[in-house]
Amino acid sequence: MTDQAAVVILNWNGREFLARFIPALIQYTPPDIRIVVIDNASNDDSMAFLTRNYPGIVQIKNETNLGFAGGYNEGLKKVDARYYILLNSDVEVTENWASPLISHLETHPDVAACQPTLRSHHEPEAFEYAGAAGGYIDALGYPFCRGRIFQTLEYDNGQYHNTAEVFWATGACMAISRKCFEEAGGFDAGFFAHMEEIDLCWRLKHMGYRIMAEPDSIVYHVGGGTLPKQSWRKTYLNMRNNGLMLIKNLPAGQLIPVLAIRLFLDLAAAFKFLIDGGFRNFLAVFRAHASIVRQFPAQLKKRKKIRPGKVSMVYRGSIVMDYFIARKKKFSSLPSKKFTGG
Repeated sequence: MTDQAAVVILNWNGREFLARFIPALIQYTPPDIRIVVIDNASNDDSMAFLTRNYPGIVQIKNETNLGFAGGYNEGLKKVDARYYILLNSDVEVTENWASPLISHLETHPDVAACQPTLRSHHEPEAFEYAGAAGGYIDALGYPFCRGRIFQTLEYDNGQYHNTAEVFWATGACMAISRKCFEEAGGFDAGFFAHMEEIDLCWRLKHMGYRIMAEPDSIVYHVGGGTLPKQSWRKTYLNMRNNGLMLIKNLPAGQLIPVLAIRLFLDLAAAFKFLIDGGFRNFLAVFRAHASIVRQFPAQLKKRKKIRPGKVSMVYRGSIVMDYFIARKKKFSSLPSKKFTGG
């Protein structure tokens, strides 16, 4: 029998987070929503801990660490539910967190995915970096959020407490229709980790679906649970995956100009890393672009299947210029007329 919904956590060596956050998850998740943990070949005692303490939680074990994208793709094949709520292991949920997400998908068949408001576990009144109150992307492919632009995080004073269409929903806590997930082909497993949710949402938008932020659901995210913010590996994955995503999804007329500008801006970022003493991050930028060049033909093949065009909720300006030159630090200060149909 197919469940209406399942909360699905992808785990890799996350025993500490499971121990901290599973109790609240069980307390605040309706009993008719199954809780599933997909393990990405952990070498700690995560699964033994769950077996001892929470035998009612379904365990799915991947044979190797397939990353965020591949790990979910493989594990979700074994989860029989109409809706998935993909949840990071380092997220603390709150009372009535799940129902608004599932209800929104149930009552809006044109919505493929939605996210809750994401606040910081370390600073509970502030939005959290990985998704805040819903994600957007600018004309050059830079992601940002309601409540977070680059490293500037706003405090949640209710200024974004409204249901809103967004460009992408955070992978830290994303409710998504199984039908839509499978129709889109799931995450791009080649990304391994980082930006795979933005790529998935972009592909869903090409298919005519909408992505939403649901403010009546609130969760708290630790963030950086697997890779620290200053990790050269994170720099590499973000830079590489952003480039691969652009090749696959940008409209034809924008592809070459945007890639040329991004190359220049990424090189500028590389030298900023070097000036700040981040030699490994400096090298990571060049490694990322070398990988983009190698994978360019494969991305063009994926592009043919996607058939990219213009989509809604793209910010038709440069968030880099607005933030660093015009000093617009808050989402609310961005001109709304630039959020056009793509």
